[in-house]
Amino acid sequence: MVLKQVIVVRSDLKLPKGKMSAQCAHAAVEAVVRSEKDLVKKWRSEGSMKIVVKVDDLKELYRINQDAKDFGLVTALITDAGRTVIAPGTTTCVGIGPDEEEKIDSVTGKLGLM
Repeated sequence: MVLKQVIVVRSDLKLPKGKMSAQCAHAAVEAVVRSEKDLVKKWRSEGSMKIVVKVDDLKELYRINQDAKDFGLVTALITDAGRTVIAPGTTTCVGIGPDEEEKIDSVTGKLGLM
């Protein structure tokens, strides 16, 4: 069983690279914190695979988040505080997993890389 984590980012926000990176980091950390500790330990021992993919807009991000939750995956939806380049309360990305690659791919496998 291969484990991975996927971060899904809204491409319509056209975030600067630094801002997008920070939002992805928030999603990755928060999803790990919410995940089952033994699963995280195994994932870390395998190299902590992470993939960053994109969606077109907020509606698609919400759909992916809900699909992942419906499939029993841990998610972390990230909303920005608005201290820099986007308005407070802007939902930017979602972290999914870590979990089994096949499970996550059933939700995110058709999304393009960021």
